[in-house]
Amino acid sequence: MVNDAAWNGGLVRNFLCGLVVVGVVCGTGFGQVAAAGAPLPSTVSAVSQGGAGKTMLLWPSGAPGALGDEDIDKPTLTVFLPVAANATKTGVVVAPGGGYQHLSMDKEGFAVARWLNERGVAAFVLQYRLGPKYHHPVELEDAQRAIRTVRAHAAEYGVSTDHIGMWGFSAGGHLTATAGTKFDAGKADASDVIEQQGSRPDFLVLAYPVITFKEPDLHRGSLKYLLGETPDPALVDSLSAETQVTRDTPPTFIFTTTDDKTVSVMNSVMFYSALVKVGVPAEMHIFQHGAHGAGLAPTNPQLSDWPDLLAKWMRERGYMAASQ
Repeated sequence: MVNDAAWNGGLVRNFLCGLVVVGVVCGTGFGQVAAAGAPLPSTVSAVSQGGAGKTMLLWPSGAPGALGDEDIDKPTLTVFLPVAANATKTGVVVAPGGGYQHLSMDKEGFAVARWLNERGVAAFVLQYRLGPKYHHPVELEDAQRAIRTVRAHAAEYGVSTDHIGMWGFSAGGHLTATAGTKFDAGKADASDVIEQQGSRPDFLVLAYPVITFKEPDLHRGSLKYLLGETPDPALVDSLSAETQVTRDTPPTFIFTTTDDKTVSVMNSVMFYSALVKVGVPAEMHIFQHGAHGAGLAPTNPQLSDWPDLLAKWMRERGYMAASQ
């Protein structure tokens, strides 16, 4: 991957010294969800356009490792296709946050899908399995299945197989960063066409993400619900996403705030620094003030500009049309 990083490691050292920076750049480069207990469509044939999302099971015959037959045992994907032409043929899998114990499906899921649709981009909101019932690698398997599903049905959704990104908030940001650092090319000989697809996202969007599981900047709740009370230290290291970045990690956009009291800003800084070190195109915007869990922040004068910055980045990289 070409290193088109624009700023050097000195900038990152300034972050580590506590400098407050806004707009740090490296590189150029409500849908209808099935009610509880209602049957979910198992195929992709019932996809609608214009903001009315259709929900489907990721595994119609039952998810691997399922520990029951309730809604919480059935990961789903809700599909939102734009009315306007998807000129760049881009699709985004959206992973809401919630500390791996619940999901902020409206603010960090369906609202995000509508925002993307309004800009001509297809969106796919992921409802993944959660702790304490489920632990790693189940959550990652759900995320990978979502990416594979979109890729397998790219033509039907009007997206390109190499324009499929993933956008995560908070713990969903950790899941997104994990999907962007732990992926495979699929199984060419699999009988399931979905499993034949690669699971690597083509780009990442991380909003106030959990990244590290190491002291002093970890988010203890996410660690506990993803890995349990007494996780293996080797697994803790492996799921500290800043340690897993390589040159094959996708281009990444990061948004966070300095005074986030829930997830330390250093999570974002560490991931950004790791991207810069290996030459992955990255852009990070750190706002001085703003509480955790802001979502798109449409009514927050401190943060409401951040989605515009993301749209600019997506346009520059060819993931959103210039007129949208």
